[in-house]
Amino acid sequence: MSSESVMITSRERFLAAMDYRPLDRVPNHELGVWGQTIERWNAEGASQFALKWDWFVKEDFFDLDYREFISVDWGMMPSFDAKVIERTDRYEVIQHGNGIVTKALIDGMKLGTRASMDQYLRFPVENIADFRNLVKRYDAHAPKRLPPDWREKLNGWRNRDHVLVMGRNCSCGGFYWRAREWMGTENLSLAWYDQPALMHEMMEFYADFTMETCRPILDETDVEYFNLNEDLAMKNGPLLGPSTFKEFIYPHLKRMVEFFKSRGTRYFCLDSDGNPEPLIPLMMDAGVDCLWPLERASDVNPIAIRKKFGKTLRLWGGVDKRELAKGPDAIDRHLRELAPLVEDGGFIPAIDHTVPPDVSWDNFCHYMKRKRALLEGRLRTGL
Repeated sequence: MSSESVMITSRERFLAAMDYRPLDRVPNHELGVWGQTIERWNAEGASQFALKWDWFVKEDFFDLDYREFISVDWGMMPSFDAKVIERTDRYEVIQHGNGIVTKALIDGMKLGTRASMDQYLRFPVENIADFRNLVKRYDAHAPKRLPPDWREKLNGWRNRDHVLVMGRNCSCGGFYWRAREWMGTENLSLAWYDQPALMHEMMEFYADFTMETCRPILDETDVEYFNLNEDLAMKNGPLLGPSTFKEFIYPHLKRMVEFFKSRGTRYFCLDSDGNPEPLIPLMMDAGVDCLWPLERASDVNPIAIRKKFGKTLRLWGGVDKRELAKGPDAIDRHLRELAPLVEDGGFIPAIDHTVPPDVSWDNFCHYMKRKRALLEGRLRTGL
């Protein structure tokens, strides 16, 4: 951290942090909160501050740095008919727009956030015939995939002073993410072995579709980063092994990275909950620049990841959400542990997922105050 170097724009600050250059402070980013957390915090006094709750973009109350996300739609067009198949006092069986059928508890849902995971009953793809029928819903050139006014925004994008991102968070599921969405975790786990032709065709198609969808915009402007949401790991490791990843996903991830970077995308980022560490060498070899959110409950320690993989891999996240529920002293100790990595560069600390409702409003405000000191390089001095 340099007190002599003053960043003029949030874009310059972000690029300096990612490139290990001197800066006034590290960017201030967070993911968001559960619906149940919003309800609790509003009862504890947050409602008076008129929070916007779209923390990827900005939250003035916490001085989060502004990022603009180009709203590209990589989803199904047309989608399946979303409908309630069965409903009782306790649960409902729903066919979602992506063709998945789930059984979901009604109890405890707040502001669209369920209190527990749905039970997954059925998925749209079981075999290669199903897949070839499904891809009819993924026309990369469908007119509603790109913002209707994107051409009018080009001048502003080309002369921006803020961070510009290709796609909203979770708008572009990754190779594993999308295949699991189409098939389900268990069926997908078997398909790598039982239906390899299907999986090769699926991975190739998805890379082509992802790139072709946003090609018109990337041919006209660059962006700071693109993020591929994968969520391909659990607490004890990834849901597929390195050999499977290398055979099916790696070749297409590599050419996707090359596509984005050849069109001026500065960084290619990958998001996965759980512990994806065994796959990190392949991700880096494919050209991935940044990994997040570094889920601490899965024993992903950003300090250990930096020591093992070096500065080529930038890191975001890594703040253990569980520590925030323990109070100010625990929060301070935890943030101080991250201070050397913040000073090292290439690390943007943030909570390792959305904030659960066991974190009080007061504790979160304390965290944000102390994190500000961390971002400015003041936490070690106690200022």
